[in-house]
Amino acid sequence: MSGLATAFSPRRPALGVTPHPAVRSDRVAAQPRRLAWPGRLTRALVVTDTLAIGASLAVAQFVRFGMPAGRGGSVDSLYLGVAIAVAALWILSLSATRSRDTRIIAVGMIEYQRVVNATLWTFGLLAILSFLVQLEVARGYLAVALPVGLALLLAGRVAWRRALNAMRRAGRCLTGAIVVGPAADVQRVVRQLRVNLRAGYRPIGVVVTDGRRVHDVEGELPTIDIDDLPAISRRTRTRAVMIAGNLPGGHAQIRELGWQLENARTELILVSRLTDVAGPRMHLRPVQDLPMVHVDLPQYTGVNHAVKRVIDVVAAGAALVLLAPVLAFLAMSIRLSSAGPVIFRQTRVGLQGSTFTMFKFRSMVVDAEARLAALQAERDAGNEVLFKIKGDPRITPIGRVMRRYSLDELPQFVNVLIGDMSLIGPRPPLPAEVEKYEDRVNRRLLIKPGITGLWQVSGRSNLSWEDSVKLDLSYVENWSVTGDLLILLKTIRAVFRSEGAY
Repeated sequence: MSGLATAFSPRRPALGVTPHPAVRSDRVAAQPRRLAWPGRLTRALVVTDTLAIGASLAVAQFVRFGMPAGRGGSVDSLYLGVAIAVAALWILSLSATRSRDTRIIAVGMIEYQRVVNATLWTFGLLAILSFLVQLEVARGYLAVALPVGLALLLAGRVAWRRALNAMRRAGRCLTGAIVVGPAADVQRVVRQLRVNLRAGYRPIGVVVTDGRRVHDVEGELPTIDIDDLPAISRRTRTRAVMIAGNLPGGHAQIRELGWQLENARTELILVSRLTDVAGPRMHLRPVQDLPMVHVDLPQYTGVNHAVKRVIDVVAAGAALVLLAPVLAFLAMSIRLSSAGPVIFRQTRVGLQGSTFTMFKFRSMVVDAEARLAALQAERDAGNEVLFKIKGDPRITPIGRVMRRYSLDELPQFVNVLIGDMSLIGPRPPLPAEVEKYEDRVNRRLLIKPGITGLWQVSGRSNLSWEDSVKLDLSYVENWSVTGDLLILLKTIRAVFRSEGAY
């Protein structure tokens, strides 16, 4: 292995490729000897989880048994012991399921899934123990403690996720990483790390294995020779080495690099090229000498889709009942503010290319369709398929308010109830839009369109056509029931922010 003095010496350029300039090794910033934020975050989560569990058990005690009677009243000693046992078991379950692992905190759905699993494990074990020792615990007590506790735990995780993401946007709580691989893969990973700070990594150097230039990092990040990577990683206390793409020595070089990084407190991360495949669809099967990554293919029928339909029916029915006064008020406002029908009906394309009539509150003047041709020249750039325009003159004053908070879409709960749409899904397209689809875009029609979806919580009308397609296809390929619940929560925030609504 070369010495540290020659760590950044120029290499012989590949044929027809511009070589890297020499870079001094002291440009690789030394990382802190010990990262303090992971331990602090873990302790904060333990405290938050404990408070959430304690609050849920106190609520369950109050709902089931009320306040202790008299000035000297006290909690039943049996249930005090039960509460302590449940709290201890619950906290241990959260630790056993690794729900506080810093690798999953603030990233994706895995953290929430582990919190749910820990809660179910806790109450499952409690039921078994109660049966074995013949302990009579009021069902109402547990029926309150479980949902309240789960809700408070998830709320705490959401709060810490937002706080952690805010700190990462400010440049804090990030782990330094050296990215290794061919120039194109290194450039892709560095760009994604800089954009997606939620991943929690900050590129501090690159190793380019094909001798090409990485324009995104020139003059910003030092370029390291691969032979000197282990020594520099140890000297600078680098916390992560990311392998992006194939190395010249293949899998043997990756294995040897892993050996050289042992006992260095450094993560070795293999960045998958399956960029559009969600984590839960990938499963590692460690067969001897032949490790295999299985990718679950999308399924468009089955139990999960049946569950999705049940949720749609229950939620849409409940929404129509609870929002009846709001619907009546909006209908009256539309009727009094402008001439024309209250409900706007439009043909949209749904599941497998079938058409249906979509209902919305009318937010435009009656002759809006007739005036569309005159506005084509003013359409937003980058959206050759969708017609979108800021400050559309056809929108009525009450319509502008409804669109800002997506109130015009409330009648679509009727479409969900009768089965034309779902609560969550791709945006329902017009037939004229579908005629312009490329083959890959037609995959949006493999599931029902939704009232909301990834497009709704990611910018709405501010998105370009390509971005909208990417989000919709990602949803079609990777949807899950838990993912739908998260999108619903994000939709509430997006509606109040009214970002991209016009």
